[in-house]
Amino acid sequence: MKEIFLIKHAIGGRAFIDTGKQPIPYEWKQMQDQWVFTVKIDKSENIAELLKWKDELNVFVFQEFENEPTRKLWFYVGDDAVQYSEEKGELTIVAKSQIAYIPEQFSAQL
Repeated sequence: MKEIFLIKHAIGGRAFIDTGKQPIPYEWKQMQDQWVFTVKIDKSENIAELLKWKDELNVFVFQEFENEPTRKLWFYVGDDAVQYSEEKGELTIVAKSQIAYIPEQFSAQL
């Protein structure tokens, strides 16, 4: 399975992190009723901009399987859920809810 991790400003907004275009070390895990994302990244202008919008971020994980449609996970990030540690060079995001969907299963009927 191939996985792509994205952090975007709101829905359809600017992408701050997209591992499909630029690989960055990250991991995520579910801890009880929330998901914790940890990204190893040096503080840059892009991260400073991300932190300005930290209360308006969406996190996505696209899971690409061989011979199966892509599964998309959309995580909702709440207030005070994004932190950056300059000491560790680590961005941490906590999401309280998510929705999983397969785009091919949705279609617009006019």
